[in-house]
Amino acid sequence: MTEETPGFEEKPDVPSGATPEDAEPQAAPSSEKEAAAPAGDANAQNAGLVAQLDQVRTALGERTADLQRLQAEYQNYRRRVERDRITVKEIAIANLLTELLPVLDDIGRARDHSELVGGFKSVAESLETIAAKMGLQQFGKEGEPFDPTIHEALMHSYAPDVTETTCVAILQPGYRFGERTIRPARVAVAEPQPGAQTVKAEEASEQSGDDKESGGPDEG
Repeated sequence: MTEETPGFEEKPDVPSGATPEDAEPQAAPSSEKEAAAPAGDANAQNAGLVAQLDQVRTALGERTADLQRLQAEYQNYRRRVERDRITVKEIAIANLLTELLPVLDDIGRARDHSELVGGFKSVAESLETIAAKMGLQQFGKEGEPFDPTIHEALMHSYAPDVTETTCVAILQPGYRFGERTIRPARVAVAEPQPGAQTVKAEEASEQSGDDKESGGPDEG
């Protein structure tokens, strides 16, 4: 049985010609590798996060553009529906007012013949008031120039006292609803008398010549 000498520690074998420091474990290179590995992993992880963030931003931009496009389409749809609703309402009112025109014509004729009296007068005036509130407007007056877009000529004549085609009688008044002409005014028109303008021009020329020969008007 071998007895160990107290205080004596075994030392690793050291090759001949080597210093004691050579016997220490070589731990430094592995420590550097261990430190470099986490740094590389962190860089790769950051690059992956940046790529994912770019993808999220791209997707967000696409979804935002889709939402804006849908919102614009919805606004256009609402405007189109509102416009169609107003158009349908106007057509319905115009059709109703068109059906009332013969009644309004009868009322007008009764008024011209002084037959609009009593209860009939009250009912007729109420009907005219309601039609006016719905937007019905009457047009057509004697003496106004003839306009083929709103007048319908039923009678034609010549007159020496007009300088253009003129409505000389309103046979049936015209009616419009907003910008829509429900019925043109049916009128009798008169045109200038053939040759009347030539005669007037000659008379004006002769009058001007007489004034020149007489030296013009007397001066004070």
